[in-house]
Amino acid sequence: MTQPVAAVTGATGFLGHHIAKALSKKGWRLRLLVRRMPEPELGASTTELVPGGLEDSGALEALVDSADAIVHVAGAIKAASQAAFMRVNAEGTARLLSARAAKASEARVVMVSSLAARTPGLSHYAASKAAGETYLRAAPGPWSILRPCAIYGPGDRETLSVFKLACLPMQPVLNGPDARVCLIEVSDVASAIVAAVEGHGDQRTLELSDHKQDGYSWHEIVATACAAMGTRPRPIRLPAGLIRSAGRLGDMGVALTGSAQMLTSQKVREILHIDWSSSAAAQLPSDCWAPSQDLSKGFHSAVKWYREAGWLPPVSQENPN
Repeated sequence: MTQPVAAVTGATGFLGHHIAKALSKKGWRLRLLVRRMPEPELGASTTELVPGGLEDSGALEALVDSADAIVHVAGAIKAASQAAFMRVNAEGTARLLSARAAKASEARVVMVSSLAARTPGLSHYAASKAAGETYLRAAPGPWSILRPCAIYGPGDRETLSVFKLACLPMQPVLNGPDARVCLIEVSDVASAIVAAVEGHGDQRTLELSDHKQDGYSWHEIVATACAAMGTRPRPIRLPAGLIRSAGRLGDMGVALTGSAQMLTSQKVREILHIDWSSSAAAQLPSDCWAPSQDLSKGFHSAVKWYREAGWLPPVSQENPN
């Protein structure tokens, strides 16, 4: 029996790597768009590599040619301008859909978007993700859009900073007590993507969260991270004005160097946004997918991985506070 082919963008990134592994375990043959060589387990004999990026129409046509499913993960999370975000997250999506129309018109497209897309006026990133979604909804053929909340887990360098901060005498909190943030472990996101590829949630825009869809407070996140690290939580809220000032410094860095910065005033607007919660009604149907990890289990698993990988010090070297 011929293996179905899944064409995947962004497979060498944190989330894309986990999605590709999950698809491979479910029997999909992988065809990956790559700018660099993937991890060894993604370079197996059942994997085809297509060099190129979202700006390369020829590479995109080679990627999706006769594919059974297209999983679109690639995107920009930082950029020097709104136009730069749009070139990748919106125009790159449109280019991928044009390739699909030419080479694999019946392929199901599963797009990994972001909760930010539901508030496109919040930031350039949010606007670009919303624009990419609009292109997909207008395209013929089966599709699903999945908007994960904040993702953490093995291999994620962004969340690593949360655990490093847990070792400090005090842990900075970036928003007030009413702010809510949903989180989800990366393997749960990957399994949800596989469910969507298999046909669940067609023609729908869905969100992905763990079981606590109303979200966590920043104090809960700090306390859970400290518990995973074996330290005592002492959260202290950073003034919003201080965070905005840091964002303006990032803006100056963009203006002076012309290169993207992670912390800018645009990113600060996302950080200070009060509602990153979700709802049960927005998730994939429970009969085809459900998250397997709560925050405590997920954070403990992540810390174990970080320690084994040498990204965090052994227990004996941590500050017990």
